[in-house]
Amino acid sequence: MAGSVRNYYAGGNTAKGFHSLCDDCLKDLQKVFILQGAPGTGKSTLMKKIGEYWVGRNYQVEYLHCPLDTSSIDGVIIVELKVGIVNGSGSYEITPRALGAIEEYINLGEAWDSAKLADQKDQIVRLSMLAGNATQKAYEHFAEALSIHDNWEKIYIEAMDFQKADDLTRKLIFQFFGNMTLNKESTVKHRFLGAATPDGAVDYVPNLTEDVAKRYFIKGRPGSGKSTMLKKIAEEAQIRGLDVEVYHCGFDPNSLDMVIVRELGIAIFDSTAPHEYFPSRDGDEIVDMYGTVIASGTDEIFEEEINNHKTAYKNMMDSAMGFLKESNGYNRELEEIYTGAMDFEKVNEQTERIQDMIHQFEEN
Repeated sequence: MAGSVRNYYAGGNTAKGFHSLCDDCLKDLQKVFILQGAPGTGKSTLMKKIGEYWVGRNYQVEYLHCPLDTSSIDGVIIVELKVGIVNGSGSYEITPRALGAIEEYINLGEAWDSAKLADQKDQIVRLSMLAGNATQKAYEHFAEALSIHDNWEKIYIEAMDFQKADDLTRKLIFQFFGNMTLNKESTVKHRFLGAATPDGAVDYVPNLTEDVAKRYFIKGRPGSGKSTMLKKIAEEAQIRGLDVEVYHCGFDPNSLDMVIVRELGIAIFDSTAPHEYFPSRDGDEIVDMYGTVIASGTDEIFEEEINNHKTAYKNMMDSAMGFLKESNGYNRELEEIYTGAMDFEKVNEQTERIQDMIHQFEEN
């Protein structure tokens, strides 16, 4: 019998630039190995290999996917052992809590041939600069897209009945929690369910909710109060001592896309594009914000203006994704340079050394 795997993102390419939730994802771990090394030095392969090993030993493993390369991961956590390995060379700002005691740096640069890399110094500098510039252009376009989206939202905000929105939220809170309060402190985990990537929008809603008995699919227009509802539900779960997973929007990290309370078997999420799903099993239920809290006829009255915003938003998002793809292309060229200068036997030795240290936590 194999263990289980959960997939999510600890960072995202957002309208606010690269946004990291990595510290929050690692905060409860007893040991964190922070990998250092350039693209192509084997960080993702090392983490996948270790993750697959522990899944095979019936452990629950979480993969922190890379928003800049869908074929890579940026971290792996062996949940029961409270051990994690993370890419410390990317855009994440990882704040050590107790270097040596909890966090330990692993330098994969020890396995490269510096002389070979020196011969391609100018190319490395050029590709790194081009990749960085393309990524920055992507973030600028995401910011423009958010501005367009904000104007799109205003149409529905002005047509919204806030009292009805509050009533619907209170109804759901009572339906979820009743009078339940647990005599413990809530554990809150902040993550991303999806991300804007060089391959377009990617999400892991099906995987994250596959073992949740009751799923609520929120349908509604931009600005119809979906994120506000999710924030209130998450706050209520925390007040009542329930553990809660809070999934931020990969486009605007100040907004929420999903809340999961596994102790109650409940997941409620924004089920609109780019992560649009529909009920497919017993226990699935739709929460319709448009039909409940937005004045009827809003779509028809503002049809032309809405379509203009929708088109402008799509065009800007497509441009941003294009720059991410361009950046990924430069990074792949960098990977080839570093891969050609690596002694992967040394990387394998590092992998075994990390595994030996992880086994010590299993024995404890």
